[in-house]
Amino acid sequence: MAVPRAFISFDFDNNETEKRLFAGQAKNSRTPFSIQDWSSKSSLPQSQWEASIEEKIKKCNMVIVLVGRNISSAVGVRKEIDMASKNNVPVFGVYVDGANTLSAIPYNISRSRVIVWNWDKIASAVNEMMSQGKNR
Repeated sequence: MAVPRAFISFDFDNNETEKRLFAGQAKNSRTPFSIQDWSSKSSLPQSQWEASIEEKIKKCNMVIVLVGRNISSAVGVRKEIDMASKNNVPVFGVYVDGANTLSAIPYNISRSRVIVWNWDKIASAVNEMMSQGKNR
């Protein structure tokens, strides 16, 4: 089986550093997935951004949301979670930037689907996601 592809959703304004760290550590860990860095490199009109991102999410096996302290105000992240749901792509979150179970999270991700940044737990979540959605 090919290595599962993960789309990383994050608050561009507040958590770009954490995204780079997460992606870098993922390459050096034993996690059973590859990260596709399909972040938009330039500003696009909203409709073009949405179409582009949805196509990228469709090509992935899961979406991993990096849940930072300010993510509840990140409209783009909420849209990416909705796109994943619409396309039957499973989603889970990883707390970053000091966020925890008391932090506000987007309304469209279940708190039970958000875990601490621990590579063994992330690997378990990836395996669970592969048994769901379009991956079955």
